[in-house]
Amino acid sequence: MTYWLVSLAAVMFGLYNVLIKLSADHIQAVLGAVVLQLVAALVGLGLLAYLHWGTPTELTISGRGLLLSALAGVAIGVVEIASFAIYGRGLAVAVGNPLIVGGSLVVTTGVGYFLLREHLDPLQLVAVALIFIGIALLAWGSAR
Repeated sequence: MTYWLVSLAAVMFGLYNVLIKLSADHIQAVLGAVVLQLVAALVGLGLLAYLHWGTPTELTISGRGLLLSALAGVAIGVVEIASFAIYGRGLAVAVGNPLIVGGSLVVTTGVGYFLLREHLDPLQLVAVALIFIGIALLAWGSAR
């Protein structure tokens, strides 16, 4: 079940980036991000209603969970606005998305390893280094 959800998330995240790219020339960046977030909220509210009333599920909630979720919302809101602005300036999604996603992989791996003390074996560290090198090469190639 987990791998199915990972696959779904990967496909949807890819479509998310392509759809932002396609819409960026047709809507102001902040307005595009607001529309995106409103639709995402409606989808989430619909699923929450289904889980609560359709198949009663206990909802776990804490102050820490709410705070961290809100901070994640701030982060993705900034990402969405920046993505609309980036793609609206003509950067190809085939370049922009790997730079954004690859950069985020380096950041999250660094936070996981150094701050959260998550274990990475040597092969995983080499893989992250290769991602970093790939991002650098992609950025260098697109700047030329």
